[in-house]
Amino acid sequence: MPELPEVETTRRGIATIMPGRVLRRFIVHESRMRWPIPVGLAQEIEGRQILACERRGKYLLIRFAHGTQIVHLGMSGSLRRVTLDAPLRKHDHVEWIFDDARFLLHDPRRFGAVLWHPEAAGPLSAHPLLCHLGIEPFDPAFTADYLYQNLRGKAQLIKPLLLAGKIVVGVGNIYASESLYLAGIDPRTRAQRVSRPRSARLHDAILQTLTQALESGGSTLRDYVSAQGTPGAYFTLHASVYERDGTPCPRCATPIRRIVQGQRATYFCPNCQKR
Repeated sequence: MPELPEVETTRRGIATIMPGRVLRRFIVHESRMRWPIPVGLAQEIEGRQILACERRGKYLLIRFAHGTQIVHLGMSGSLRRVTLDAPLRKHDHVEWIFDDARFLLHDPRRFGAVLWHPEAAGPLSAHPLLCHLGIEPFDPAFTADYLYQNLRGKAQLIKPLLLAGKIVVGVGNIYASESLYLAGIDPRTRAQRVSRPRSARLHDAILQTLTQALESGGSTLRDYVSAQGTPGAYFTLHASVYERDGTPCPRCATPIRRIVQGQRATYFCPNCQKR
């Protein structure tokens, strides 16, 4: 699933092109996504100028003066730029067309979404998909103390808690395994047992892991492509534990283990990572 680095990489790509341009046509080829694309959305936004391309968690936010499109890439989707005359591929469901640019939303599983939040509906932050999201990892307010205070008293296992996104967004499955490895924390540890010093190490590991993923192109999926159409799979080349079960730990040579937590694969070193 595209996670925060993938979505932020996509945002940066479209943000160099969309803002300031007038959307000439918005074409829906398949409206049956995770939630149906609103009927009449084309009439709502065609001929309007896009003001900004932002992100909240894993949601792309395409802002107009009178509302915001909320775009989710689903399990394996992508939003990429193509030439004006490029033929549609199978699973290209939505088009944004400008005078000199064209973007396609490609989503084989149709788990993505394109929704509309009109300005008259109130603050975007109050939208049901956004109101429960945790702090952004690169927000200055996300500090080691913030993380520690939000782990205290919670009996949930640390890795599923990170994945839930209610404390901090963007620490997806791969990044959680990598961050916990860097911090030396066993993914089966109860959150309330993570001490202040270990919280500080985890905080630094989260920022380091996400920064590295962004610098690598933000990709953890073999079929992920950026807004420019660049294929992904860069970050996985640098992963220390993810999908490396049975291979030697880079630190101690103990074989990396794989377990399943909440139907998600978790990878860790049983020697370096302590409960």
